[in-house]
Amino acid sequence: MTPLPPTIPGLIDTHCHLDYAPMADDLLGTLARAAAAGVVRCVHIGCSPAAWARALALAEAHEQVHAVIGIHPHEAVMADDAALRELAELVTHPRVVAVGETGLDYFYDRSPRTQQLEAMARQLELARACAKPVVLHIRDAHADAWAVVDAQAAVPGIIHCFTGTPDEARAWLDRGYHLSFSGIATFPSAPGPREAARICPADRILLETDAPYLAPVPVRGRKNEPAYVAFTCAQLAQVRGEAPEQLARAAAANARTLLKLPA
Repeated sequence: MTPLPPTIPGLIDTHCHLDYAPMADDLLGTLARAAAAGVVRCVHIGCSPAAWARALALAEAHEQVHAVIGIHPHEAVMADDAALRELAELVTHPRVVAVGETGLDYFYDRSPRTQQLEAMARQLELARACAKPVVLHIRDAHADAWAVVDAQAAVPGIIHCFTGTPDEARAWLDRGYHLSFSGIATFPSAPGPREAARICPADRILLETDAPYLAPVPVRGRKNEPAYVAFTCAQLAQVRGEAPEQLARAAAANARTLLKLPA
């Protein structure tokens, strides 16, 4: 039997993919289970041109869902002039709260690195132009990502699903970014992200699922969903020496401020 998550009022899942199976096949049930666990808002990511319309439709149809749209580093080959013009128009939608996820993924290298770098730089420029934050996916590429960020005027944003070391966390914090922690930080094999979560300032920490991926302990290996952010919150609160409700409040306040979410 799948363990039920604790109920921690006021949680915000800052990164999920609600249009992926199995959530897409039971969206109302997914949102109901999230609400039962205390999740009040979900930030859905549409990270390729084909996903943007679905992201907007989900955010328009469900008051507790907000959208982020952009071009994932895996899809960087799609970040041509036409796609970026379309993205520039769509990000002005009032239900779109950030640009992304963009960034660099040198682990899978599904797009050439030169195209990942260009796509990231151009989406940072777009985020600055539309005065919205950026959501960055950075895997095995922190140094190159810092170079891209440092070459431009500052753009507020999120390092989603942070999996780096405490030193890498400090480098992003020094650049003004928020760190978002997924179920990976609950894995026994991931002491680095867990220590990064421990040292992250209370006004810069965020919580996410990246559902349907990366389900936290004790549901690791199952399909993830927004309700399970409560497991991550409870375990990281223990790491930080806080009550789960305290961490949930801080992370939710950060999400509301950065993404301009309603109270």
